[in-house]
Amino acid sequence: MDGGMEPGLVSRRPKRADARRNFDALVAAARDTFAEKGAQTSLEDVARRAGVSIATLYRNFPTREDLVEEVHREEVEALCREADVVVELEPWEALVAWLHRFVEYIGTKLAFADALNRSTDGFQAGRRAMRAAGEPLLERAQQAGAARQDVSIDDVLRMISGISTVEYADEGQRQRVLQVALAGLRATPG
Repeated sequence: MDGGMEPGLVSRRPKRADARRNFDALVAAARDTFAEKGAQTSLEDVARRAGVSIATLYRNFPTREDLVEEVHREEVEALCREADVVVELEPWEALVAWLHRFVEYIGTKLAFADALNRSTDGFQAGRRAMRAAGEPLLERAQQAGAARQDVSIDDVLRMISGISTVEYADEGQRQRVLQVALAGLRATPG
């Protein structure tokens, strides 16, 4: 299984070590700031948290969309790599583990929930990459008789995305709703 990224998701990471450090600091700061305050947070806050000037931020990311897309690209890449890790588990457990990681990704990145539905090349490439990473896990669980045969990876990702973007009373409620959804995905012994 290859959880690697497709050509549509290309990082703008610079080659020089100092420029790469600034770039990485900006992406890390943006990830944390967006998670705390949403994608519309002040870019000055992101630059300050990264310890760089606003000019450095704009040199690396001319638009807010460029920065959001880079953070999203890195998150999608990590999610896709996770598919390669969980494949060592039994088919159903692998699918469930990856879906839990997907919930974590969406749940902690509500700033990107809206972005996942955008039509820009980078976001669309991310959606294709997530599908490509999750589809073999679903197919493997279906072949093992553990997952329903009448669902596609698109069905599953939409279900999980919906679960992840709803407000819950607490984390326990989120987990209960996820368990209900996973029970619905599980094949019933016939």
